[in-house]
Amino acid sequence: MILRYTRPELAKIWSDRARFEAMRQVEIAAAEELEGPTEAELEAIRGATFTVEEIAERERVTEHDTAAFVDVLAASAEPGGRWLHYGLTSSDVLDTALALQLRQVGDLILPDSRRLVEALAARAREHVHTLTAGRTHGVHAEPTTFGIKLASFAFEAARNAQRLERAFTQVAVGAISGAVGTYASASPDFERRVLDRLGLAAEPVSTQVVARDRHAELLQAVALAGAGLERLATEIRHLARTEVGEVQEPFRRGQKGSSAMPHKRNPIKAEQVTGLARVLRANAQAALENVALWHERDISHSSVERIIIPDSTTLLDHLQRRALALVEGMVVDAERMRANLELTYGALFSQRVLLALVDNGTNRDDAYRIVQRLAQRAVSERIQLRELLLQEGAVAGLDTAAIFDYGPFVRYAEEIVGRLDAIVPADRESVAVPS
Repeated sequence: MILRYTRPELAKIWSDRARFEAMRQVEIAAAEELEGPTEAELEAIRGATFTVEEIAERERVTEHDTAAFVDVLAASAEPGGRWLHYGLTSSDVLDTALALQLRQVGDLILPDSRRLVEALAARAREHVHTLTAGRTHGVHAEPTTFGIKLASFAFEAARNAQRLERAFTQVAVGAISGAVGTYASASPDFERRVLDRLGLAAEPVSTQVVARDRHAELLQAVALAGAGLERLATEIRHLARTEVGEVQEPFRRGQKGSSAMPHKRNPIKAEQVTGLARVLRANAQAALENVALWHERDISHSSVERIIIPDSTTLLDHLQRRALALVEGMVVDAERMRANLELTYGALFSQRVLLALVDNGTNRDDAYRIVQRLAQRAVSERIQLRELLLQEGAVAGLDTAAIFDYGPFVRYAEEIVGRLDAIVPADRESVAVPS
């Protein structure tokens, strides 16, 4: 992933140096569980070193990066080097090392997943009574509150946090089972001891590789989390349009919205989230393609994973932090929201008028046609629907003051937003993700 979207901590985890270091940890753990090495040889193995440049130079001869790595490490560990990679195959080291890297990545990413839930919940509670137009198909529907909108995003973010936690947990598995997973040169007990040293679970049947549905599940969870962030970003982008003007992205002192037009304040952060979420979905598809390998193992997945796993996890980290900044810093214009409710001249009260007519004895279809005609007139002629109704004989006796009251639309707003207590208690900072 390009540096523009990469946090240094993640760049370090996914560096070649860190990858080979994770492999070194696997090799050391395996050697420590062998019966053959002397304590002096084990000390030499523990102290063995490498450089990325040395491995690259050796790979030009071996054309096999794991073999090159083992050669360099063994040379550094002499005389104990003969015990390195003893009874192991490449995937034993590669897959187990990848699990170690992914565990570190999860430790970095998951806290921000939870913080996003907290931030959304806090803003939802802040705006529980902030009246705004609900929209379906991009068109005014009925009033809601901005807090209810944000509560929906908070619950989605909580589900994504749960999915990510589960996905990182199930991918934290290794395998030390040999060339076709039969322990021909080791034993299941040896595998358990090595993985216990590394703090990893064991793949029940590895064939040689850890099954790639695990990694596909992780990237599916990452893509789904990205889709949730995109839904949030898309809403912010729509609400930031000049014609709507209900929400604006945070805008720092000195920031420029356009190189040519000084008045511009564009939703560039939200647009970036929207765009990069597409990459996460594409990578998730590639992860699915990696599941089916030939027989016990081929390496068609390997080259793909070197790109999609670091890139997807790095991008999700970037998008989560971008979304956090958006949620915490977005400027909400409650007055504009209230003003926009009047754009339809009361037409968004149409269902309340319809139900009042039905309650008053009018046939439902007749009532629908009456309200439809009058609502369309209200919008096209810019006349308040309430005024048009008073001119209509069929509405005689209706309590128009009660009908054209925003209160009934949002009377359950506190109850709806209050459901956030299940995931983010109002009196605590911690997040409890529902099962």
